Amino acid sequence: MTPTTALDISLARRVLQTEAASILALVDRLDERFERAVRLLLECRGRVVVTGMGKSGIICRKIAATLSSTATPAFFLHPAEAIHGDLGVLQPDDVILALSNSGETEELLRLLETIKRLGASLIAITGEAHSTLGRAADVALDCHVSEEACPLNLVPTASTAAAMALGDALAMTLLVAKGFRQEDFAHLHPGGKLGKRLMRVEQLMNGGDRTPIVRLATPMQDVIYEMSRKGLGMTCVLHDDGTLAGIVTDGDLRRHMSTTPDLMQRSAKDVMTRNPITVGPDTLAVEALNVLEQRKITSIVVVDAGQAVQGVVHVHDLWRTEMF
Repeated sequence: MTPTTALDISLARRVLQTEAASILALVDRLDERFERAVRLLLECRGRVVVTGMGKSGIICRKIAATLSSTATPAFFLHPAEAIHGDLGVLQPDDVILALSNSGETEELLRLLETIKRLGASLIAITGEAHSTLGRAADVALDCHVSEEACPLNLVPTASTAAAMALGDALAMTLLVAKGFRQEDFAHLHPGGKLGKRLMRVEQLMNGGDRTPIVRLATPMQDVIYEMSRKGLGMTCVLHDDGTLAGIVTDGDLRRHMSTTPDLMQRSAKDVMTRNPITVGPDTLAVEALNVLEQRKITSIVVVDAGQAVQGVVHVHDLWRTEMF
């Protein structure tokens, strides 16, 4: 190979156009076979085992990761390792999702006997639906491309892009069919920034003994003590029936110090802010953050449907999630 210094940007554009066209060509091929594949995955009582060699194997890893992150247990099985001892991971209740552009990958074909003997279901994503793999599959999804994006028409490019897109289509259709929700994503992604943004305030709030609470008749000396002890710069004020009456904040104290000479002889009801902003326990953390920013406040009270206090979310609690 002789290196060249000239860069052909038009080639890069053609690569993107070819790969995009290969994906768009799949749209009209989605038929009852795709529906059957989704149904097999939806009814799977075991795991989804995704397998393929070479570049297809790399795509397999991504598809398995996407499935697992959306509540469908899945893992990648290297076909060459499988025929050297890893076949034991396959179980009758599993669904095997096999990727091969030619449908004749030797290492994959050597798995067919075991898959059939176990009675596991087989879905093939292949560029040759009538290949050995395609004919052996319970469902064969046509992922044929007219050409690769490689100028030599050799390097797997358009074919791998199409296969990954078809894998995403399966995973997203399955996600909706399962009723997968935002909170499910958050539970499966506790370490990710997006997952943290989807956490509910009940997971972040200062609840129980950490919630600053006083009554309407509580003397201001005790109000200040409760605020200082809980360290949130505020306290909830409750009616006799336990529902929220208002809040007392550091800002309330500063304002009253200049206008109320006998402040320390007053009670919480004389100083509190009535009808404060509240959120429910199932409010998304990102929504609570938006309220805090819009209202320019540092804390928000979490109440249930009956206005009983469940806890307090402070801006510092949200900072710890690294949402900023």
